[in-house]
Amino acid sequence: MSDDANRAAFLEVQARVIETTAKLKQVQNQMRAEETDKKRAYLTLEELRSLPDNTNTYKSVGRTFILEPKLVPVNEQERKLKDSEAAISSLQTSEEYVEKQLTDVEINLRELLQQDPGLAHQLVAMSYCVFPFCTFISLSHVCVVKFGAKASATQ
Repeated sequence: MSDDANRAAFLEVQARVIETTAKLKQVQNQMRAEETDKKRAYLTLEELRSLPDNTNTYKSVGRTFILEPKLVPVNEQERKLKDSEAAISSLQTSEEYVEKQLTDVEINLRELLQQDPGLAHQLVAMSYCVFPFCTFISLSHVCVVKFGAKASATQ
């Protein structure tokens, strides 16, 4: 491949890495939010279950409180708990898929850098690493790309 073609391929892979890591972070943030909602629903449900069955509860609606029997908020919290569990399960599947995509992009990057060692040396010469998952280490005239570390570059 020519130098320009390698640079174009590198820029394409770089864009895919950035896009894929952003998707992964988004899915992980959604999972954290769902975990929080699940925990809140579970704790609320436990508190409601400790109350006697004939207890009246109040639900906040804006600035108003509505009187409800205990069964209504218990059913609401159980529904929220089930919805959160389903969402977490779905998000875990999405996370696995996005992680696989990221692994594929890393493999493409490795292949590209192995095809053109000159491109790898140019990246090492940069003052920073453009990938959040790799570290470039330059040892004499050998460039080693170590995946899975924090972003930084050493010369």
